Order: sequence, then C-alpha cells, then structure tokens
Amino acid sequence: MTSRPDRLKIIQKIIEEEVITSQEQLLHILTEDGVSVTQATLSRDLKMLKVGKVSDGSNGYIYSLPSVLNLKESEQQYINDFKRGFLTIGFSGNICVVKTLPGHANSTAAAIDNLSFDEVLGSIAGDDTIMIILNEDYTRDHFIESLQEKITDMEI
Repeated sequence: MTSRPDRLKIIQKIIEEEVITSQEQLLHILTEDGVSVTQATLSRDLKMLKVGKVSDGSNGYIYSLPSVLNLKESEQQYINDFKRGFLTIGFSGNICVVKTLPGHANSTAAAIDNLSFDEVLGSIAGDDTIMIILNEDYTRDHFIESLQEKITDMEI
C-alpha cells in the first residue's frame, strides 16, 4: 500500500508532466504505475492538493496544480479550524468521538474531512460532538499518530 504522502507526490508529478483530462485517466495511470487507489480516495487526494481544471486552449480542460504556498496555507487553515474547536477525543471500537466547543463541531469535522486522513471513513457533526467512523484497517493509535503528525502541537 502506498502511503498518502507518497501517493500525493506521485499524483503531483503526473499532473505536472502529463496532460490529464479526467479522474478516470489519472486513476488508470496510477494503476499502471502500481499505485492502488479507489476513485473516492483519488477524489479526496485531488481535493487536498487543490487540483483544478483549466482550459487547455482548445475545447477541453486539463488538471492543474496550485502553487505550493497556496497548499500549505490551505492545510494550515484546516489545522487552525480543528485546533479552535477541539476539546477531547474518545474511542469505542472503530468509532471515534470528538468533543468540541459549542457550535464548533461542523467546522472541526470539515477540517478532519479536508485533511483527508486515510483512517477516516466519514464523520457526522452535531453542535459540540463529532462521530467519526474509522476504517477497520487502521487502529485508533494510527489515527492519533496521524492527527499528531498533521497537528504537531496537539496534546491528546
């Protein structure tokens, strides 16, 4: 299994070096390169990389990457959103419950979704609580390690 950071680098390289017009085309190239990824994960990766479509000058559109500076700023905004609302985290099996300040669950859950953790299948936000379903291929320790890697000054 290719790690997420490695997969993102591969996707960036492909988009920089080739004319990519669709996710299907990109998925095919990744598969040929030995990178196993689902369409849903690829969509999250493209969203995380802030890949957009720009006119190719004729009648079509191709994938384009934003500047590296924009990517770092965008990820930092999600990290700040998470830190602003986060209070505690708890687990029961593959269910994770994050407690937030009142009114912060939606923005904190959106941050989790946009930071694209491989461990997370999905999340449901209330007013001050988020229920996160973890992929059963990962443990709670994997998720906590991933959180701490992305949000370096976070204490759990």
